[in-house]
Amino acid sequence: MLVDEFDAAVIGGGHAGIEAALASARMGAKTVLFVLNADTIGQMSCNPAIGGIAKGIVVREIDALGGEMGKAIDHTGIQFKMLNTRKGKAVWSPRAQADKKLYREYMKRVCETQENLHIKQDEVVDIIVENDRVVAVKTKLGLEYRVKAVVVATGTFLKGLIYIGDKTFPAGRAWEPPSTGLTDFYKRHGFPLLRFKTGTPARLDKRTIDFSNLEPAPGDDPPPKFSFWTEPVGSYWFEKGKKQALCWITYTTPKTHEIIRKNLHRTALYGGLIKGIGPRYCPSIEDKVVKFSDKDRHTVFLEPEGWDTVEIYPNGLSTSLPEEVQWEMYRSIPGLEKVELIRPAYAIEYDVVPPTELYPTLETKKIKGLFHAGNLNGTTGYEEAAGQGILAGINAALRAFGKEPIYLRRDESYIGIMVDDLVTKGVLEPYRLFTSRSEYRLQLRQDNAILRLSKLGYELGLLTEEQYKMVKELQREIESWVEFYKSQRVAVAVGSDTRSYTPSQLLTAEYTIDDLKALGFEVPEHPYVKEEVEVQLKYEPYIEREQKLNERLKKLEGIALPQDMDYDKVPGLTHEAREKLKKFRPMTVGQASRIDGITPATITALLAYLGKLD
Repeated sequence: MLVDEFDAAVIGGGHAGIEAALASARMGAKTVLFVLNADTIGQMSCNPAIGGIAKGIVVREIDALGGEMGKAIDHTGIQFKMLNTRKGKAVWSPRAQADKKLYREYMKRVCETQENLHIKQDEVVDIIVENDRVVAVKTKLGLEYRVKAVVVATGTFLKGLIYIGDKTFPAGRAWEPPSTGLTDFYKRHGFPLLRFKTGTPARLDKRTIDFSNLEPAPGDDPPPKFSFWTEPVGSYWFEKGKKQALCWITYTTPKTHEIIRKNLHRTALYGGLIKGIGPRYCPSIEDKVVKFSDKDRHTVFLEPEGWDTVEIYPNGLSTSLPEEVQWEMYRSIPGLEKVELIRPAYAIEYDVVPPTELYPTLETKKIKGLFHAGNLNGTTGYEEAAGQGILAGINAALRAFGKEPIYLRRDESYIGIMVDDLVTKGVLEPYRLFTSRSEYRLQLRQDNAILRLSKLGYELGLLTEEQYKMVKELQREIESWVEFYKSQRVAVAVGSDTRSYTPSQLLTAEYTIDDLKALGFEVPEHPYVKEEVEVQLKYEPYIEREQKLNERLKKLEGIALPQDMDYDKVPGLTHEAREKLKKFRPMTVGQASRIDGITPATITALLAYLGKLD
């Protein structure tokens, strides 16, 4: 029964689906968002946190394109940190704990009040295709909606199965029904399917934890924020003194590991029930104990799930052990000797469509108007999902309008790097972003996302004219100060020698922009301009070097790798890189660069070892 017509339909109300639906609607497309439960739009299925290494940069890129995730976490975060601050600013990245309930309520409210966006609580069980083009979707209630484009963002719900020990039941999230109909659609149209897995820890009762001897982990002051548009507008930092929650650190013990080893056969993974491939970079605790058997302890972060709840998320302790063993395992950890479990940990297995089925626009190659985003593409993480979601939503709206799609290049965003990796290399395991995946990481920093992508956001209609005008004014001011500091000179004593330097030369050394003030130079008043001028001038020579290296990457095909090369002797390689290089034995450095999981950092290490870096 045909009941309505829309420009675009989005299937799934998780982090990918939200950004896709909002982007499409904000571009003027009449958009429908199908969800299994309208109360769980924006639900944080696992860790109630946003950001992290590389991930936090993606959230700022989403924000620069007019997305919502950055604003949501700024409004609902309970602790904020800037990670990697002991390293250069090119790899800094913000992270925040969220109030899980407030985050969900925020996202639901934004979707409900968004013009052009209509929410339907119903399961899409089929997509109607005519002449290799999407024309409609059918729901479990027997309704048909005519559409010009569809974004499928089903997360872990597509034929999801939950495992707790030897117990299994269909679910897309704990005690929530899975989506099953679309699996038949993909099989019918010749799409290959993979099975991936992920998991989540138990949730602990804070009242039963002894914090007296645990290591506190406070937030930063001033705390970093994610959106350029939350107060104070035009900055990536909150004011000092923001109220924040406290997290704590504890560790597993040899007794913990003994309990796990004794019960390995009872886990879904090692017991043989799960066939899906799990995430290398977010392994279960049983995986850690098996694969890192030489370690006598693993770090556990105890993170509150919100202001008004006693639930604690034990980051680092996901497992598929039977629940009675979970109790024993958790209580073997310092501070948790008397802990009560509110919700058990579980593993979940779900269907994935290989992302090599997609163009860089995230549209499928087989069917026009069909887009994929999030876990369905084999990624893991809220931020990766949201980054794909906004791109898929943008292109779904453009498809509905009959306009040319966009794609994001590797040299302009981490979203572009992720999508390029997915559609060209595919996935052998759940994909996660790292700064090491980028050959442009000095240029793609957390501090300059708004400068890189706001023009595109404005051209798409996702940023207002007022917002874009503000960014352009700040950018002009930054450029003016950069030129000023390159053109002025000052005499500085270095030991017994006094020489003339430009301020830009001093910033490349150990000087800060506040040091320039002490030398008699004016400095920018606007905090963002001040920060960005300093970062740009400090990194300028390194960025030039990075660009030259990237030009050389094109010549890698001519650099041979000896077939008897001992990769154990190559300094700077990760364990994963050594494994894959030994397995594939690439003939050239260029061939090595295309192996899934081989990062630009690995290629640099190989070139240095071969004496070819220069």
